[in-house]
Amino acid sequence: MYSDKKISVVIPCYNEEKGIAKVIKKLPDFVDEIIVIDNNSTDRTSEVARTLGGKVVFEARKGYGRAYKTGLQAAQGDIIVTMDGDGTYPALAIPYLVDVLIEEGLDFISARRIFKSWDLLDKRNIKEAVLRFIGNKVLSLTVCLLFGCYLNDSQSGMWIFKREILPRLKVTSDGMPFSEELKIEAFKDGNLKSREVPVEFYYAKREGDSKLDLWGDGFRNLVFLFKKRFTKLNSND
Repeated sequence: MYSDKKISVVIPCYNEEKGIAKVIKKLPDFVDEIIVIDNNSTDRTSEVARTLGGKVVFEARKGYGRAYKTGLQAAQGDIIVTMDGDGTYPALAIPYLVDVLIEEGLDFISARRIFKSWDLLDKRNIKEAVLRFIGNKVLSLTVCLLFGCYLNDSQSGMWIFKREILPRLKVTSDGMPFSEELKIEAFKDGNLKSREVPVEFYYAKREGDSKLDLWGDGFRNLVFLFKKRFTKLNSND
């Protein structure tokens, strides 16, 4: 419990037996529930998560968004925190972000990654990191132009929000666009108080292999944004 609120952390995983151990061990002691969604892994992800106190939920249907939908449905906390299973998101920022949510009466926070150090990044992956950065900026600008949502980091996978708002977020994507779509739904809802809050993000080398297809997923995310805008225009929204 934290400020009389039950805290759930939801982590989607596909073959993250190394990363999930790192993530769980760094979570604050006040976390009440750790939901790990095993998205049909072929390694020891589930076993490692259970050993460290995680509640494993199995989702055979592949997809980042599909895994999140299953995990969020299973979460019971008053406040939900999301993390990736590769160990790159700053668990140390969770207390600060939860404080901001509670003290400012917010409903939804998206953590804006402020990169402070590249020291731990494998030199072979510098090109990939630069492409990710540029792709994020292009997608964030597109979100702003199409939906009027000013987001610096539309692809951040770290969110803190009240579980009670979930029924209001009409997210359709079962894939990578789930992240940007969730933010659009939260920030465009006039009845919700949403903010993007900066956190220091040390660009450490991820544990295990990346599942992201930079060009493919980037293009699919971009196409999804235009499809969603077209759908909203047709529905007079």
